[in-house]
Amino acid sequence: MMVKKKNPINKDIIDYSYYKDSHLSIQLSLDGFSFCIINKNTNEVSEIIHHNFINKSNTPQKHLKNVMQLFQNENLLQKKYDSVNITHVNNLSTLVPKPLFDNENLKNYIKYSSKTYQNDYVVYDEIENHDIINVYIPFVNINNFFLEKFGSFEYKHFSTILIENLLNTYKFSEHPHMFANLNDNHFEIVVIANNKLLFYNSFKYKTKEDFIYFVLFTAEQLQLNPEKFDLILSGNISKESEYYKIAYKYVRNIRLKEIRSKYNFNSKFSEVIKRKHFTLLNQY
Repeated sequence: MMVKKKNPINKDIIDYSYYKDSHLSIQLSLDGFSFCIINKNTNEVSEIIHHNFINKSNTPQKHLKNVMQLFQNENLLQKKYDSVNITHVNNLSTLVPKPLFDNENLKNYIKYSSKTYQNDYVVYDEIENHDIINVYIPFVNINNFFLEKFGSFEYKHFSTILIENLLNTYKFSEHPHMFANLNDNHFEIVVIANNKLLFYNSFKYKTKEDFIYFVLFTAEQLQLNPEKFDLILSGNISKESEYYKIAYKYVRNIRLKEIRSKYNFNSKFSEVIKRKHFTLLNQY
């Protein structure tokens, strides 16, 4: 179930100006912050912007400080928007089959895959039409900051957006597809066949050898033949990337994810940019 945090705001005292009918999507990790602005009337994406945090945050307090500094320096984040979505990117999540799910046991589900503390706030999303519940720990102090800034917003976990998009896009594919979505310091693997989620996990990596090891190890565990399954790459990658080239050596069927979108894009946004931010663009 998607969790919503809402706080009533008096729209009569807010100057929406150019942003009155615009939507703001934010994707937040410990390493950085991405956002895009979408005109709700024309479906045009006017901005896609990413900031890396120079001082990596290893505590909630430092993480909040990084976000607050970014808001002070980024003029577009100081505006008011008609609607706002937030996606939390972290590895503090676990998937539960819906028939086995009980919302009274949230902490019990996640404690086996992530280190938890007594005061952790645990929530969940429902991956619609697929009987999967995603239980996770959001960045609560950041949510509180966003509540003060925007007054109303919705949030989900990054893996909910990723898995839901892939399941809906490839629901008619019968043979296995492996998806690798690359970020700067981690990447996710999703495996789908016969409209079923077979596998999801997130891996930290530093080199191309780390990357291909996890791809081939996952294939071995699922008994997938590298000569037969499709490997589809998204995120921060292009055909010139060393990660694409090493995957091409070991997997026969490999390609970049085709970016299908309901939005209109300015010509300044290349396919590389849209592929890198495709989960951000699918939040709304």
